[in-house]
Amino acid sequence: MAGGDGVSVGAVLFLTIIMAMASGIGAVPFFFVGRLSPRWSGIANALACGVMIAASFDLVHEGEPYGSSLVVAGVCVGALFIARMHSILHDQEDIRFSGFDGADARKTFLMIGIMTAHALGEGCGVGVSFSGAKGWAQGQLVALAIGVHNVPEGMAVAAVLHSRGSTPWTCASWAVVTSLPQPLLAVPSFAFVETFQMLLPFGLGFAAGCMVWIVFAELLPDAARGAGA
Repeated sequence: MAGGDGVSVGAVLFLTIIMAMASGIGAVPFFFVGRLSPRWSGIANALACGVMIAASFDLVHEGEPYGSSLVVAGVCVGALFIARMHSILHDQEDIRFSGFDGADARKTFLMIGIMTAHALGEGCGVGVSFSGAKGWAQGQLVALAIGVHNVPEGMAVAAVLHSRGSTPWTCASWAVVTSLPQPLLAVPSFAFVETFQMLLPFGLGFAAGCMVWIVFAELLPDAARGAGA
């Protein structure tokens, strides 16, 4: 199957897998540092907050041309969804995730889940970009941009995990996992571009709403406490 100016599904899959793997590069600095002190853990969480807020604005901006009202609806639904998930998880005192338990497990689970949801929207956007008369050139450019963008996002995921005691390899693995929805969604969105264009603005807004909520409700307060603010 091919689209645009002869773009194949295989080519889209290959490029977007490489794009997703770039997230692991964000964990590289943590192979050279030991366990972070509480102050540096707070700074790492603050870094994650900045990256996630910037990514949220990018998602809203990307979705606006496809339907601003659907983007706004997605933001609201995303924030309400994560608030509800947080409430449910808060009642589970014995929750464990990636070697953590209790509050750390809940926060880490939400962080991983939200960054994964964020990647779903980006995957749709990349797949759609490969369509059209200039799909190959346009798609390569978008894939390269998202790949570069994935590095600091991978660092944000790694920073939160490392600040809670995860090994560098665990940080790198989860950073890549959070980006794997990009190639998984890019292929069907490329193959069924019209359908995914309709869903794209709501999905991008949903991911942005999720990230904004977790930043202000969880990560930013943790960063302030850790940094001694």
